[in-house]
Amino acid sequence: MRKLYIAMMGLPARGKTTVSSKLKEGLEQEDLNVRIFNNGALRRQILGEASSRAEFYNPENRDGLEAREELARLNMERAQQFLAEDGDVAILDATNVSALRREVVQKTLTDHPLLWVECTNDDQDLVEASILRKTRLPEFASLSESEAVASFKRRIAYYEHIYTPFSQEPCWIRVDSLRNRIIDEQISHNIPYYVNIRDILVSDWIRNLYLVRHGQTLYNMEGRIGGDSELTQQGLEQAEALGRHFRGFSIPYIFTSTRRRSHQTATPIYQGQDHCTVKALSEFDEINAGICEHMRYEEIKHKWPNEYRRRQKDKYHYIYPEGEGYITMKERVDKGLRKALYLSGNAEALMIVGHQAINRMILSYFLFRRTEDVPFIYIPQDQYFHIVSTQKKKLFEQVRFTGRRERTGTKPD
Repeated sequence: MRKLYIAMMGLPARGKTTVSSKLKEGLEQEDLNVRIFNNGALRRQILGEASSRAEFYNPENRDGLEAREELARLNMERAQQFLAEDGDVAILDATNVSALRREVVQKTLTDHPLLWVECTNDDQDLVEASILRKTRLPEFASLSESEAVASFKRRIAYYEHIYTPFSQEPCWIRVDSLRNRIIDEQISHNIPYYVNIRDILVSDWIRNLYLVRHGQTLYNMEGRIGGDSELTQQGLEQAEALGRHFRGFSIPYIFTSTRRRSHQTATPIYQGQDHCTVKALSEFDEINAGICEHMRYEEIKHKWPNEYRRRQKDKYHYIYPEGEGYITMKERVDKGLRKALYLSGNAEALMIVGHQAINRMILSYFLFRRTEDVPFIYIPQDQYFHIVSTQKKKLFEQVRFTGRRERTGTKPD
């Protein structure tokens, strides 16, 4: 069995640890013994809060530089020992953004092939959200949120100052960690498991996605579209039933829209969790019906008969005047899904509490429906969808969380 080093590269908050975890899980499914050697985890273990200050990462801080070099050396020694025994693949998870550090790694790890994997992400909003998530680590416990964010941004600036793209490294892959795309690569000699690694890097990695629609609203009862309606009593009961149903589950991340009905539905669920982060994403807001917001379809048919007929003829491509259509909101929903997956960091589970049109778009990503069929996907309010999508496992199931079928009063469209 051939052995391999995989060394990560990239600025902080770009998804290196998530990609490392994907690689480990994917390669383990090939009966390989894989271990991650994370410099940050080792640093926190040995130095604790002493390394949380930004000046620790200043290239001109000699003490900080020596401490970081020692940590890197120690992790490389551990990786070498792992492969010298029964290990197959050692993943070194660190920034490694300077050419000098990568040269040291290249000269040290010479006993087996070495593959570099760089993680990039050009979505600044997502980087900001990722930074905020990282500042909740124990090493920032003595700092306020604003102080921790400012410190982490200064840390990134120091890394940006020494960042050097690949040039002398013989084998590397550059990955867009948000979109799971290989941007560029160079392979000058044989790398074990290379074909499998590439497949893992471009695969979605969703262990458990629970896709929930908000409970019944006043607008659902009245047959109106859009708006920011609250839940009815039945909707609140549906939310409570969801909370009871998921009480035995571990859901570390719940993503909602910015609408009240989505928040109200999510509340009993995250209240039943021991540790749960809830984040609202505007990308999951319901379709904007423009001039038709707050109206019933019968009212639209009477007031704008031409618009009504146009929509009935082709619902997917129809765009509400001054609003959206399925086709125009596809990009934002796709981006929202990518954000949720990125921010959850390859967690064991995540939940999205969305809306009818939003959940149709998300489901179409996994169901591969024809575009003209997307507006007809059934999105009940007494059931949710459970989705697993990894390199080797695809699961899709619709689960009822109530003991009987309830009349939801939901508009058919």
